[in-house]
Amino acid sequence: MSHISRLIRITVLATGILSTPALVQGATVEISGVKLEDRAVVGGSTLKLNGAGVRYKAVFKVYTAGLYLSDKASTPEAVMAATGPKRMTITMLRDIDSGELGKLFSRGMEDNMDRKAFSRLIPGVLRMSQVFSDHKRLQTGETFVLDWIPGTGTVLTVKGKVEGDPFVEPEFFNALMRIWLGQKPADWQLKDALLGKTP
Repeated sequence: MSHISRLIRITVLATGILSTPALVQGATVEISGVKLEDRAVVGGSTLKLNGAGVRYKAVFKVYTAGLYLSDKASTPEAVMAATGPKRMTITMLRDIDSGELGKLFSRGMEDNMDRKAFSRLIPGVLRMSQVFSDHKRLQTGETFVLDWIPGTGTVLTVKGKVEGDPFVEPEFFNALMRIWLGQKPADWQLKDALLGKTP
């Protein structure tokens, strides 16, 4: 590649990164020091990074989150209705008690569902909370991943290790998504970021 071609290529990539920070094609996106690939293979399907952002608590950064889908979705309803595999990645930006994080996730699910629907998911919610409690702490830079794989269920991977059997209830993954995309999201700015909306 000539020097001029290399400069043109760098300029094009830089322009793409500035204009669409969460949807760069064929690149790695960096958010608060965390690198996310713009593609992920889940259940044999190639997914695209729909959006990514940072979860804040007061002024403190807690974690980055990235949502991967087969096709672009700009509303919570479109995310929930999307067929095929889906992925949410969470990377810690500070050390946190993972048992407490599990409780917050359970509360986030409950806050965004009617009581009857949530009650059907309680066994899975308790099992997920136990997984986080067993890890005791998640440290800065550590990641966990939530994958929805049709025909298999929701697969939880913590620090690179799959935790137990999949959560087979089809609604379990969408209940998790409501933590970030529901009517009472964990962080409104993160909700917009995951839906690919720029400030």
